[in-house]
Amino acid sequence: METIIKDMAERLAGVAGVVGVMLGGSRARAEHRPGSDWDLGVYYRGDLDLDALRASAGPGVDVAAPGDWGPWVNGGAWLRVEGTAVDWILRDLDRVGQVWEQCREGRYEVGVQAGHPLGFWSPCYAGEVALGRVLADPTGELTDLRRQTADYPEPLREALTAGAWEAEFLVEGAAKGAARADALYVSLCLSRAVGVLVQALFAADRRWCLNEKGALAVAETLPGAPAGFGRHVRDLLGAPGATAEELTATVAEARALVARTRAGL
Repeated sequence: METIIKDMAERLAGVAGVVGVMLGGSRARAEHRPGSDWDLGVYYRGDLDLDALRASAGPGVDVAAPGDWGPWVNGGAWLRVEGTAVDWILRDLDRVGQVWEQCREGRYEVGVQAGHPLGFWSPCYAGEVALGRVLADPTGELTDLRRQTADYPEPLREALTAGAWEAEFLVEGAAKGAARADALYVSLCLSRAVGVLVQALFAADRRWCLNEKGALAVAETLPGAPAGFGRHVRDLLGAPGATAEELTATVAEARALVARTRAGL
């Protein structure tokens, strides 16, 4: 399969508009399981030759053009090769470069994106390059950018850890919802608060956080995480309650967890 993926990357790199291809996801980090997907980041600039991409994907495969999937994960395709899922994810290289410069300045944004319930955190773009494996790079641009992103920017670490204040704000909002037995609002507030804390914990350890999947399992092992962080989060989000009394008790536990986590950042 490795050879097939390498050959696919080389073909993609020959499509007009494509600058290079990187292997991402668990396989790039050697954390994959036997049935894990192969995630290929297809980095492009300007106009893509979509007809050539579709021809390369093969019959019956829909290739989503830039913008079709949303503002951040903006296009690509889902293929099956010898029974294994292979995902093409389009990435505008100029935009990735702009985000990287913002990261170096300690600036980031969180955008709405389908498939990302806690939002798409822009540093993911830089993290994907830092943690990815270059498969095809005719111009050397991806290799150079990967070298740059190897060092986690201190301004970004400071910004993301400082951003943990939002978790406290969200918990206070959840307390108001709990008094009204508004289980949906409380659950959303607490989930978002945990997501903010997880981002801060990753940043404090100078580690790129790419998305929500599996992030808690890693965050609870990081040096800045308070004892029992993962267990407390699972208890809070697993059964927040339904009545005002139950939800209020859950929010009180969340408030304490937020305070302990922030104190260790």
